[in-house]
Amino acid sequence: MIIVMKKNATNEQIERVVSWIKSVGYMAHPSSGVERTIIGAVGDNRGKEHLKVIESLTGVEKIIPILKPYKLASREAKEGNTVIRVGDVEIGGTGFVVMAGPCSIESREQMMESAFIAKKGGADIIRGGAYKPRTSPYSFQGMEEEGLKLLKEAGEKTGMPVITEVLNTSEVDIVEEYADILQIGARNVQNFALLKKVGKAKKPVLLKRGMMTTIEELLMSAEYIISSGNDDVILCERGIRTFETATRNTLDISAVPVLKALTHLPVIIDPSHAAGHWRYIQPLTRGALAVGADGVMIEVHPEPEKAVSDGGQSLKPEKFYRLMDEVRKLEQFMRHEMKVSQ
Repeated sequence: MIIVMKKNATNEQIERVVSWIKSVGYMAHPSSGVERTIIGAVGDNRGKEHLKVIESLTGVEKIIPILKPYKLASREAKEGNTVIRVGDVEIGGTGFVVMAGPCSIESREQMMESAFIAKKGGADIIRGGAYKPRTSPYSFQGMEEEGLKLLKEAGEKTGMPVITEVLNTSEVDIVEEYADILQIGARNVQNFALLKKVGKAKKPVLLKRGMMTTIEELLMSAEYIISSGNDDVILCERGIRTFETATRNTLDISAVPVLKALTHLPVIIDPSHAAGHWRYIQPLTRGALAVGADGVMIEVHPEPEKAVSDGGQSLKPEKFYRLMDEVRKLEQFMRHEMKVSQ
């Protein structure tokens, strides 16, 4: 249920409503907009009748039931879009954010070179995998904490935030220590213990859609994180598994406008994992911009042919620079067109 406060509601009145929500066994999630505050009341149905009393409290304008199963992630739960700030970078604002770097952190030389390539190309955030979920137990599993140290060093040397994947609950604290954004990969999208754990973290979470996850299931996974206390969730469409074999996965680009209609959370696209081949990264990134995504996550490697994982979908430096040049020009053009049409 959403409680909409009046425009002139005082902090004392808001606090009283929050206290009442908690007194009947619900969790309160206040969100202050430009004009008014709305408060999400989330819990099971046992105290539902008691919540209706809130409408009579001073400062309350109205209450709105939320029919969707994802309460806090829904558009009704927040006025406007969620904008997540990581250092000087805003995700979900007016800009198109690019996260770039290698699939796996392989060595200090490789990580630093990748970071400076991302910096030179104009990326906003450095990506790099320290813990790698691999289909085969014999494949490279990542450098783990040593990789985290290298990633953090790369971020400090370039002045850029860093993002990396966390695979299980026991690693959340250590990954949070080194990274600016925690990534939940496609294989863990419904690892509910992990979702609850990162929900208690103080860092933003990028949540990737699973290979066979519906949009509603993705939003329900985001709900686990938000209801555990972490409002800073970024959704990522990275392709779903279909009968098609021409690409690694099938990029569901329509998921972006659908999600934008259903949720206030930022949405990005990962064209690298969707396509599985460097050749398709540029056109898919154009599509991400055109369809209204808040950014992309791209794999870049100094020497993709020598990469220990996902070399075939990683861009070489020169191709990355050309892509970034086009992205920034397209972004500027689209921003101008939007102003003209308003």
